[in-house]
Amino acid sequence: MNEVILSSAYLGPVGYYAKLYAYDTVRLERYDHYMKQTYRNRCIIASADGPLALTLPTEKEDNPKCLMKDVRISDHGNWRHVHWNAFVAAYRHSPFFDYYADEFQYFFTHRFRFLFDFNLELCHWICEQIDIHPSIRPTDSYEKDFSEGDDFRERIHPKRDYRYSDPDFIPKPYYQVFGERSGFLPDLSVADLLFNMGPESILVLRDSIAKKRPDRLL
Repeated sequence: MNEVILSSAYLGPVGYYAKLYAYDTVRLERYDHYMKQTYRNRCIIASADGPLALTLPTEKEDNPKCLMKDVRISDHGNWRHVHWNAFVAAYRHSPFFDYYADEFQYFFTHRFRFLFDFNLELCHWICEQIDIHPSIRPTDSYEKDFSEGDDFRERIHPKRDYRYSDPDFIPKPYYQVFGERSGFLPDLSVADLLFNMGPESILVLRDSIAKKRPDRLL
């Protein structure tokens, strides 16, 4: 079966969305124990000063082994305002930010209660804009060993080098607003790809996969 299992991600990196492009069915893990300093509540964008990590705050749970599906979003630090302003500052001069801005801003004005639901709604929206249509199925229980397909739950991680954890992902360079200053920054948040490349984002995803399937050639 052409199936993959992924962790939930807040505007996950390009390598994450390359999986959403490449696989027919995506199982989205929601019964794992929530861990900080992962893409579950963090995305990395390109600012004028280089890579910038945006971290979404979560409510402190009494249970240290809180399941991902139960993690609540906190209002601490006025993060919605901070994140939105960071996206505006980073991408207002990108070719496609204005085209997507109104719909994208909804996610920073509407209050989602649970992190998993917020990430999933964002993921559906991103996929729609890029024109990829995987079957995304949240998990019903936790399976340590995923035997139905490929397991990338912990392989796509901000502290792991994709060159070793995911050798089939070879980032295709694309235009970036601060590219002349910083050089090409690979595997940033998919938001960077979308705002810079718009409808051609799907071509970048296609060309970033080493092992291409015949039915995925555009």
